[in-house]
Amino acid sequence: MDERQLRILRELGELGSVTAVADALLVTPSAISQQLRLLQRAIPVPLTERQGRRLVLTDAGQALAGAAAEVETALARARHTVEEFVARPDAEVSVAAFHSAGAAFFPPLLRALAGPGGPVPRLADEDVPQEDFPRLTRDYDLVLAHRLEHAPPWPGTVTATTLLREPLDVAMPAGHPLAAKPGVTPRDVADEPWITVHDGFPVMATVEAIAAAAGRRLRLVHRINEFAVVAEAVAAGGGIALMPRWTTRPHPALVLRPLAGVRARRHIDVLYRPERTARTAVRTVLAELRRAADTIQERDADTILKRDADTLQERDADTILKRDADTLQERDADAS
Repeated sequence: MDERQLRILRELGELGSVTAVADALLVTPSAISQQLRLLQRAIPVPLTERQGRRLVLTDAGQALAGAAAEVETALARARHTVEEFVARPDAEVSVAAFHSAGAAFFPPLLRALAGPGGPVPRLADEDVPQEDFPRLTRDYDLVLAHRLEHAPPWPGTVTATTLLREPLDVAMPAGHPLAAKPGVTPRDVADEPWITVHDGFPVMATVEAIAAAAGRRLRLVHRINEFAVVAEAVAAGGGIALMPRWTTRPHPALVLRPLAGVRARRHIDVLYRPERTARTAVRTVLAELRRAADTIQERDADTILKRDADTLQERDADTILKRDADTLQERDADAS
């Protein structure tokens, strides 16, 4: 039996005929009769009987119709409870992220949601291979995941919202010979010792692409997933590494150089099951993650503008120094 069949039985008891029930529910009398037959199959005693041309409830039918009213009341109360849960703005929202995304997104998310009346975030770090991120949506409302730009899309079982398309740069000590170049190529870095992630993690595919573009295998000396640890290892002279441009903290002893000749970019996506965003609190957190992503990109744009301005100032200074030197040379020549 189901809710619709119980309601039909209840309406038959109150209205007294199949035709009246059909009119009240805006369906045909044959549809009402069919549902009553389906309900009768689930009950071992007769629920209806004929009284002349009318179909009426038996004692068992009347008892079940009375219970149907209680069922409708309980279901209405359950729906109301669900509606309140879905609409509640200050509900808990669970968010998981891999390490560098957590470092970049968790602090602004916590600050944005610190006031009263908003969602209560429950944060966790999950460092898993790329193919395991979709499974995490069973346990979390929102999952920050990453994949390389040319990798296959996420499976259709989850919805994905892209937050960032982040370049992967080559990190090296500030005093490294390649640090003087504005960018590097696979051939530039092919003979260097490399610090990279474990197999199965997205960045590894880009390392393999560098080797393919350079035409030789790279020398992988250390395997470290956590970029903060990678940065310290690079600074200590342990090798060079691929590092995200925006979501890792700047290290005073390192420089990042863009990599040409290889598609070195990753997507940072939010994965979730579609039904999760029916909740107001989840949609609020998702909006804050998008806002944090915009801030991260704007911060990078400001850094580029400042770097270009500094470069122009340095060029102007060089021009002035050269002009002054030329002037002094001319004066010395005139004096002689």
